[in-house]
Amino acid sequence: MVTISLQNKNNKKIKYKNKEVLTIGRYFKNKFGHKVYKVPISIGGFTCPNIDGTVAKGGCTFCENDSFSPNLTERKPKFKLNPTVKENPFLDNQLKQLELQFNATRDRLKNKFGVKKYIVYFQSFTNTYAPLETLKALYTKALSFENVIGLSIGTRTDCMTEEILDFLVNLSKDKEIWVEYGIQSFYDETLVKINRGDDASNMRYWIKKTKEKGLNVCGHLIYGLPDENKEMMLNTLDETIALNVDSIKFHPLYVVKNTLLTKDYKRGSFTPISEELYIQTVVESIKRLPDNISIQRITAGIDDSTLLAPMWCKNKHEQISKIRKALLKEGLKY
Repeated sequence: MVTISLQNKNNKKIKYKNKEVLTIGRYFKNKFGHKVYKVPISIGGFTCPNIDGTVAKGGCTFCENDSFSPNLTERKPKFKLNPTVKENPFLDNQLKQLELQFNATRDRLKNKFGVKKYIVYFQSFTNTYAPLETLKALYTKALSFENVIGLSIGTRTDCMTEEILDFLVNLSKDKEIWVEYGIQSFYDETLVKINRGDDASNMRYWIKKTKEKGLNVCGHLIYGLPDENKEMMLNTLDETIALNVDSIKFHPLYVVKNTLLTKDYKRGSFTPISEELYIQTVVESIKRLPDNISIQRITAGIDDSTLLAPMWCKNKHEQISKIRKALLKEGLKY
């Protein structure tokens, strides 16, 4: 509990006790006794079965992956991984990318925040969509870096296998291992509209399987998907909670250039979620979370010329401030 003091209209101080929300930072601090930061990594050559035509073409309607890949500086070669590739001639280059990106971000975090421990976060594209030997090499290399205590691997449920899970379970004997699944919605009609190339049943199956193996799971939810109302968004949250995930990320759906969603937005067939509705839904979501589920993100945004709408997503820090204030009114401290 955190106690804050406010003044009423008679200038008398009134003390309110606010319950601290379990952020991922607090989770790590409680578990390891000090700050732990995630280092985002973007490895060239990774792609997605929803982009390369394996399950669909064009990717999710909202996806222009460069917008979410600040460390992805290596655009060439055009070689793309998939699980059926027999050889990976660019593995050495990918391992070098991994080390260079980690060192650069580690130094910045260390100098700015005094961080001493890190989790390597394989962030961009689908980071299990590759031959197992490639994954083993990259994951093992990442864990070899000094002061790295674990991994967080962003992926899709249709790109997970028993073999990958078993390898991660083996790593988890000594390290903190997280699997981050893009859920977005548990409504199949929505998944079709966004060209997801996966379905709710498959997502439930692999999330359950991952949890049964004893691994940590973070679910990514997007609020403001086409034709979804507040009730639908909260229903997806409730289903996610029921799967016993360990952590959640909340994202608003925003429109960036060079996406399929751009066309829908420009012709008026898609209206982005309002800031008011997004904040209301996130606050209600956080109120519903059990005490053991941590929060890794409450919003997202992009402050450059690629953002088309909604413009309130341009300033992520302002969004966070508004959500914090809304949570305080509910007796919660983010």
